[in-house]
Amino acid sequence: MQKIGHFIDGKHVEGTSGRFADVYNPAAGEIQAQVALASQAEMDAAIANAAAAQRGWAATNPQRRARVMMKFVDLLNRDMDKLAEALSREHGKTLPDAKGDVIRGLEVAEFCIGAPHHLKGEFSEGAGPGIDMYSMRQPLGVVAGITPFNFPAMIPMWKFCPAIACGNSFILKPSERDPSVPIMLAELMIEAGLPAGVLNVVNGDKSAVDAICDAETIQAVGFVGSTPIAQYVYSRSTANGKRAQCFGGAKNHMIIMPDADLDQAADALVGAGYGAAGERCMAVSVAVPVGETTANALIEKLAPKVEALKIGPYTAGNDVDFGPLVTKEALGRVRGLVDQGVKEGANLVVDGRDFSMQGYEDGFFMGGCLFDNVTRDMDIYKTEIFGPVLSVVRAESYEEALDLPLSHEYGNGTAIFTRDGDTARDFASRINIGMVGINVPIPVPLAYHTFGGWKKSGFGDLNQHGPDGFKFYTRTKTVTSRWPSGLKDGAEFVIPTM
Repeated sequence: MQKIGHFIDGKHVEGTSGRFADVYNPAAGEIQAQVALASQAEMDAAIANAAAAQRGWAATNPQRRARVMMKFVDLLNRDMDKLAEALSREHGKTLPDAKGDVIRGLEVAEFCIGAPHHLKGEFSEGAGPGIDMYSMRQPLGVVAGITPFNFPAMIPMWKFCPAIACGNSFILKPSERDPSVPIMLAELMIEAGLPAGVLNVVNGDKSAVDAICDAETIQAVGFVGSTPIAQYVYSRSTANGKRAQCFGGAKNHMIIMPDADLDQAADALVGAGYGAAGERCMAVSVAVPVGETTANALIEKLAPKVEALKIGPYTAGNDVDFGPLVTKEALGRVRGLVDQGVKEGANLVVDGRDFSMQGYEDGFFMGGCLFDNVTRDMDIYKTEIFGPVLSVVRAESYEEALDLPLSHEYGNGTAIFTRDGDTARDFASRINIGMVGINVPIPVPLAYHTFGGWKKSGFGDLNQHGPDGFKFYTRTKTVTSRWPSGLKDGAEFVIPTM
């Protein structure tokens, strides 16, 4: 049985706590490794190591730090296939989707190559007689990231790339469900020239999360996961005087107007709703067609597409649409929510609960499910299912459709499909959600913009990556400077004034 430890001070470290978590191959339903769960002492040692390494790294000029990121991008491209295969083996997503996971993180690393520009301060000459004022963006020190299972490459890079480019050292606590890729990323950072100790990967469970939230040395915490845990991490971290950006759950609506291209909309819904088995915080899980004619036509187009989805292990080829869910518990939870939707009276148009794949009967597979006539009081509407389930909620008018995402407690992403610019503009202006797509089903911003949800999807003042990433991982220091003229003109005995 493979044992996965930690990555501290630039090298692999075996766990010493005696506690382990099982790492599954979700396609086969088999345990393929065990990952060590850190003790308080192990976490303390990693934090101390990061603090010692950070001082020299902060003193390294931004251009040299950017060169490390530049080399890191080269290495990511070199090892793309290896990273994707390891990711798929532990998570279950298809190889093309796994490569997309890596590439979305790589793009943030590319943005961080511009650190010398993003870290420039401001300067005001002559703020007073002989007085200049200037600001500096300086690193916080030791910072940490707690990242989820569903993007084991992308989200760690969203966190540690800007943090390290700013001159911080970083403690990464990835998901214990798929821990191999985060350690591989740390190895590549060392190969790219990062000094040992600047990036440490410590595997663990809730005790490791609590240690990060409570550690006095750690100055900032970034988190992505479920909303209850996001609220917990945000509250505990800020109570200990830390900065925190914590992103939680989602229930992303896509509104389909009567003038929309329904073929385009149906294809977008299938890809955005069922890709990665629905285990995406930006997955579209609610379709809102406006008008009975639109709804009936949409269901007619969606049902055969959902029934035709190709499901299988990542080894089955690049034409597989999605793979298994990450754990047996996740599979049971999603099936239970579908059962509940049937009990509550929703029309299950396509039922994928009993999907089974020959040779992979123990895998955590589930077929796509499509509900129609879902109402806002049903659990399947209110809850983030995080599985291959799409709910259709019919609306009689644009205003009724708009009110659904406006009124929902989550505010991560949303989309509208329409040919009418006025409707699209009104939707983008009025919606209370952080990321909006217009004829784009998954509106994840590119690396030079910022990613973040509203309402119960996000806690904290600043978003991930883009300009906000550099703001979050630095403090602004303002200097007021005056060089007295005494040496040049002789002594001055009157008190200086403006």
